[in-house]
Amino acid sequence: MSSDAMESASSYDPTSKQKAQAKTARIPIKIVPAETLKKPDWIRVKAATPNSRFYEIKAILREHKLHSVCEEASCPNIGECFGKGTATFMIMGDKCTRRCPFCDVGHGRPDPLDADEPENLARTIAALKLKYVVITSVDRDDLRDGGAAHFVDCIRRTRELSPTTTIEVLVPDFRGRDDRALEILKAAPPDVMNHNLETVPRLYKEARPGSDYAFILNRRKKFKALHPGVPTKSGLMVGLGESDEEVLQTLRDLHAAGVEIVTLGQYLRPTLEHHPVAAYITPEKFDWYRQQALDMGFSYCASGPMVRSSYLADEALGSVRLKRQVSAKA
Repeated sequence: MSSDAMESASSYDPTSKQKAQAKTARIPIKIVPAETLKKPDWIRVKAATPNSRFYEIKAILREHKLHSVCEEASCPNIGECFGKGTATFMIMGDKCTRRCPFCDVGHGRPDPLDADEPENLARTIAALKLKYVVITSVDRDDLRDGGAAHFVDCIRRTRELSPTTTIEVLVPDFRGRDDRALEILKAAPPDVMNHNLETVPRLYKEARPGSDYAFILNRRKKFKALHPGVPTKSGLMVGLGESDEEVLQTLRDLHAAGVEIVTLGQYLRPTLEHHPVAAYITPEKFDWYRQQALDMGFSYCASGPMVRSSYLADEALGSVRLKRQVSAKA
């Protein structure tokens, strides 16, 4: 081993939160340098307005020792969403046990679960008077249930303090723990169940090392069989090098698994150490994807360059409920 490698190994701290190069350097698939594409004019990030709730919400999150995926994953819509008084809360810490090279959430050995987090989360949601809340998490492969019981605690306490608030959960894949996790979630199923498929199966090895496309689809089917009345949702990034036909087949797979809501958005590279952008997809192509999804039978599809999984989530649920009402009357 070289002296540089020995020094790197000796200085490695698994408990620290690793970002960018420190995170992606240890994945089995190395990031291959590629030409940095110029961002087109249609990639526009909306900044928070001076009179919005942006800084108020950031202060409340810090006060209650909470994390938002909006901040941790560097979401481009953070100014718009925080400004409107909405946020996607990230539970179980800010260190993920995975090293997906498209994602900006930090990697590291997670801290022990915070027993006060369900209470802090519920009180924050109540204080903000949110009508619709999304609760997500880092992957916790260190936990025997993948964190399912902690999700249940958060859902229960939130419902106790905010009984009229709609709760969507954006869960990890519970790899190797799905049956245990699904059994635990029976105690307090969410109003909307979401898990992002993220990309097409061919790109899983390079974009989602540690995840399995077929396993995720099968778990979606299992959840739908247990909770047929709970709307299910998933999201895809495009611009990683997929073809149109691969996107369409992935949409077909999601629809066959019982997914009713789907989102498609442009992948944006957080840093130069992350997976490169292979292409910037035009707004017209996103419109085409949306029409294809609706023609397949999805109840709702949000598709656009700046669309993210939780963007306009309340509108999506409204469309699902309306479609169900129409179907019931038919």
